[in-house]
Amino acid sequence: MSEAGTEGGTNRPAFVLLEDGTWYGGTLVGPAAPAFGEVVFTTSMSGYQETFTDPSYLGQIVVMTAPMIGNYGVTAEDDESARPQISGVVVRELSGQWSNWRGTGSLAQWLSESGVPILTDVDTRRLTRHIRERGAMRGVIAPGEAPTDALRAALAASPAMGGQDLASRATTTTGYRTGTGPLVVAYDFGMKRNIVRMLEATGLSVEVVPASTPASEVLARKPAGIFLSNGPGDPAAIDYAPGTIRELAESGVPMFGICLGHQLLSLAFGGETTKLGYGHRGGNHPVKELATGRVLITTQNHGFAVKGGPDGVPGAAELEVTHVNLNDGTVEGIRHRSLPVFAVQYHPEAAPGPHDAFPHFGEFLEAIRARGDASS
Repeated sequence: MSEAGTEGGTNRPAFVLLEDGTWYGGTLVGPAAPAFGEVVFTTSMSGYQETFTDPSYLGQIVVMTAPMIGNYGVTAEDDESARPQISGVVVRELSGQWSNWRGTGSLAQWLSESGVPILTDVDTRRLTRHIRERGAMRGVIAPGEAPTDALRAALAASPAMGGQDLASRATTTTGYRTGTGPLVVAYDFGMKRNIVRMLEATGLSVEVVPASTPASEVLARKPAGIFLSNGPGDPAAIDYAPGTIRELAESGVPMFGICLGHQLLSLAFGGETTKLGYGHRGGNHPVKELATGRVLITTQNHGFAVKGGPDGVPGAAELEVTHVNLNDGTVEGIRHRSLPVFAVQYHPEAAPGPHDAFPHFGEFLEAIRARGDASS
């Protein structure tokens, strides 16, 4: 039997102001203090709670392209981290009721308790088209009938996403271990909980460590594998990671990276990253596996990409490109030519999203087993 609740409205006029001066009016639900962040959009039709708690969205205002959200409430079981990570949400319609047998409360109340505002009654179709044409940019959600000069000045002074090391904010401060089986040490650059669950389900024991953990400490644990997680911010700003990653990779321990981990692995072997115009966010992105021609429908959430294409990653001759995005040709997967090291830009753990890429976790386990056989 389903349980239902109702959302509370405020009827306070508000708006989202973009750094190019464009603004879109709506109605504010939740905290009234101005909320700053990079304004991005996601095409996911459901899974809003997983999206809002994904640490990769830290410092961002998320525009939902689905016309209505909030209809199935929230439940702690769907959290991908301990709290909402976003700065704010922009929607066309916030559902006035929620109904879900797993639900424990309303989306509006949950976000409000975490200090996250929702701007509703916005023409999100128009806003999304603007971002697609002009690119993701800084913005602010604020109450009022129209922006003031003071607010415009505050927005201009707010930090841009480029150059920010947000992984150091998103990472765990203390390590922890879970599961049984061969030990995988997982670098937490802002890791989603479902990644840990998927590694466990594959038959691995996972020890999560902070982003700045030295290679020597990891190798002292004698891991069977090393995992590089997703996370927020500009990969080029995480200057403490590439050297560590290269040292770990050259030790011969199998390594698997996802999203930010994919980008950092590329940087470790001489590649470069670049900021995309409006990023890839949502659960319907087509990716081609070059070796087979197979197309995967994938979940993605990133604003930066590895420079390169099907022929390779410039500056990183040791890496070969394994997957490309069929929408824009960007690099979606890499593999080292001689070491047991690979990574993908998309999210094989989904949560939410399609399951086409789940087998990557099995590939990681096979690499671990192969090294175990070779060393026995």
